[in-house]
Amino acid sequence: MARRLEGKIAVITGGSTGIGLATAKRFAAEGARVFITGRDRAKLDAAVAAIGPSATAIQADSANLSDLDRLYQRVKADAGRIDVLFANAGGGSNLPLGAITEAQYDDTFGRNVKGVLFTVQKALPLLAKGASVILTGSTAGAMAMPAFSVYGASKAAVRNLVRHWTLDLKGRGIRINVLSPGPTKTPGLVGLAGDDAAAQQGLLDYLATEQVPLGRVADPDEIAAAALFLASDDASFVTGSELFADGGQAQV
Repeated sequence: MARRLEGKIAVITGGSTGIGLATAKRFAAEGARVFITGRDRAKLDAAVAAIGPSATAIQADSANLSDLDRLYQRVKADAGRIDVLFANAGGGSNLPLGAITEAQYDDTFGRNVKGVLFTVQKALPLLAKGASVILTGSTAGAMAMPAFSVYGASKAAVRNLVRHWTLDLKGRGIRINVLSPGPTKTPGLVGLAGDDAAAQQGLLDYLATEQVPLGRVADPDEIAAAALFLASDDASFVTGSELFADGGQAQV
């Protein structure tokens, strides 16, 4: 059976762990040459070893415009184009109204809005006709959760950017969509509970039983499968949309 991304060039920001790493593995298995970014060199090296010889790692912070310039210079020199761009890097913290700080706001919007915006804008000269652009959203952008107002607002902004960019890209044959995961067992999620393993498992159990109709959290590979759909020709008539892979969390 033909591989769905055979010969494609894919760039995945935040590709050294979690959903980004799982997606990089999927894309590579489906025939893509994959460029991944991350801020931690050791994690990037481990990710390349896990993905295989079709992966290249560039240490970069997506909220740093000079790092993005360096990323795309490398991609242009090595591959000449981008067929799939997964702007996945992001993150943030949770604080309730009354405790929100300027530092938290700047960090969260810097990573989830500024970083995503310029990741896409600076890629435009390299995006091939028919390219797929995927942005990582979140159920937090579509539903209310205590202490998640800043993070949720940043992800709601990502959803709105896609609506506008779908029109801005009209005529180039580029598809752009949001992939919004529900609770997924990643280092970023369990890290919200601190370093204690019991506390981390307690968070996962709470989310599974109280938040997700399917009764469990996602494995990163399940979100990667949704990203592969959006990246491939299977989604050739899908653009401007938000695909929820959330176990029903934000749907009921």
